[in-house]
Amino acid sequence: MAIEAPVHDRPSISLIAEGLPPYAAKLFIGDTDGARNVALLRRLGISTVVNCAVNLDINYVTEPSAPATDELCAAGTGAVRVYKLGLVDGDGNPETMMLAGYYLLHGAMFQELPEKTSYPRRERGNVLVHCRGGRSRSVALVALYLHMQLPDRFPALEDALAHIRHHRELQPDEWFETPKPMLLDAVKRAAGWIRRIQETDGA
Repeated sequence: MAIEAPVHDRPSISLIAEGLPPYAAKLFIGDTDGARNVALLRRLGISTVVNCAVNLDINYVTEPSAPATDELCAAGTGAVRVYKLGLVDGDGNPETMMLAGYYLLHGAMFQELPEKTSYPRRERGNVLVHCRGGRSRSVALVALYLHMQLPDRFPALEDALAHIRHHRELQPDEWFETPKPMLLDAVKRAAGWIRRIQETDGA
């Protein structure tokens, strides 16, 4: 029988790191309530949201270009730009999914949108990475990203993880599943693949 860690009170959104390239963005981790609080996102200057959780969808559409009908969902522009990585919080993710998450987050940071009316949300603000509770999937992905993108500040994966646990207010009695061991294993494998890709590209 699996042991579940206690869930402690913590902010819905926590500032994790500042000054991320290419435009010195702030990077946050949050839970569901934080991610769906558009007023809070705006106060924090968050323009981009990366959703790590499968079966957790938030309707951000504020300017529908196609209204809902009996058969079709509404579509249009949302309050923020959303990138979706559907990770399972445990076993079951394909081998390369954390690697995909790293490049998804990297793309969200570095993507340049064209000056067209079909891209109305072009502002390059801060970035929120979230899952359901902001304790496992998002922690794993952000630890990987900080370690690979800011090696001078986080030379070891454990350095990034310790930094996130502190700033996300994760307590020692929940560390064994924040993030869950299989996600941490996926992060370690992904880090190895990223290094090999960078060596091949001469990065």
